[in-house]
Amino acid sequence: MAEPQPAHAIDWNRRVWRLAGPLIVSNLSIPMLGAVDTAVVGHLPGPEYIGAVSVGAVIFTTFYAGTTFLRMATVGLSSQAFGRGDGDEFRAVLLRAVLLGAALGLLFIVLQVPLRTVVFSLIGASADVEPLARHYFDIRIWAAPAALINIAVIGWLIGAQNTRASMMLYLLMNILNVVLDLWFVIGLDLGVGGVAWATVIAQYVTLLLGILMCLRTLKVVEGAWRRERLLDKTAFRHLLSINRDIFLRSICLNGAMFMFTALGARLGDVVLAANAILMVFQHVMSAGIDGFSHSSSSLVGEAVGAKSREHLKAAVRTTNFWAFCFAAGYSVLFALTGAFFIDLITSVPDVRAATREYLPWMVITPLISVASYQLDGFFVGATRSADMRNAMFQSVLIYIGALILCVPFLGNHGLWLAFSVLMVARGITLYRRFPKIERQIEG
Repeated sequence: MAEPQPAHAIDWNRRVWRLAGPLIVSNLSIPMLGAVDTAVVGHLPGPEYIGAVSVGAVIFTTFYAGTTFLRMATVGLSSQAFGRGDGDEFRAVLLRAVLLGAALGLLFIVLQVPLRTVVFSLIGASADVEPLARHYFDIRIWAAPAALINIAVIGWLIGAQNTRASMMLYLLMNILNVVLDLWFVIGLDLGVGGVAWATVIAQYVTLLLGILMCLRTLKVVEGAWRRERLLDKTAFRHLLSINRDIFLRSICLNGAMFMFTALGARLGDVVLAANAILMVFQHVMSAGIDGFSHSSSSLVGEAVGAKSREHLKAAVRTTNFWAFCFAAGYSVLFALTGAFFIDLITSVPDVRAATREYLPWMVITPLISVASYQLDGFFVGATRSADMRNAMFQSVLIYIGALILCVPFLGNHGLWLAFSVLMVARGITLYRRFPKIERQIEG
């Protein structure tokens, strides 16, 4: 493998933007889809339609986010193989991830009845919301295999630093989903079920394109498909170890989000709908910042694979700068235009008023969340999965304490305060462990 180019000879701003730019565009298409989903049903009569899509969506977000190890582990392992110049392992990482995604997706389908029973008993939606949300669940579950394979494929493409290909996949999936949303719900009057069917079709079409993108990427990377590399016991144990840790970390984080939605549901349908709209703002914010987090994963993983401390420092410094700039920009944007977008998303007067009341939380959220997003990216690239797991354990315990103290006295404001505490705790607990990444390169 050739020696890495000296860090001072690289235009790091240009390199970061070459990776982050397509990721930001593709990430922004995801909350735009959520906004369209919410807006389409937001103009149906009554808040229960927004609530049903919100509940259904958070269930699948919880399911799939529990499997984010498919993306995170694949980004870290593929970027490190890329940095080492190991084309055989680079291919093996892809195939392992795809097979694992397919198996997990099929498992979701097989277990759909007990899963549905458990999640709806926990979330406690109202009598108006639950039947609609169950209908959404029964349709969308069939997209699980394609959805999980797509997560793995996109992670591998990011690790390969082919973020243009990942952008094309995201855009296809989300633009097709939006078009089908409008057709099924407004044109064919399929209601909440139309939103779910749009997602199912878009996922499988994207899967076909994703396979073609991977094959195209591999044409320019030296190496071969080797059965012994795919079945290598050491590599397989390492993969399982990373997946286990990130799975536990993701379950904790998404369990926290599940608690947020469940507690919001118990505060009434109007509060549930208001929080669903504000979460669209949260997803828009995370889309921009995640572009730098994902690019930092790829660059840090490459630096770890190449054993380059200079490249690690340059990647961290440059991605941090741009991520914090974006966070400040989002705070200003939400402060100036938040009320306008609330009215655009829903026409229900009570929901509009409630969402405006809690909008200030979305103004401060970007600035207190950005550190946790960036540090997640660094640890993903370095495959420091145990550190991510332990930091999340600590953060969620702090979050639960904040919920107990704040929600009974402050209601939904207390719920948002606890959410803010969670974001700050994630950043602090990861920052304390960052020196381990530097030692990993030195070792």
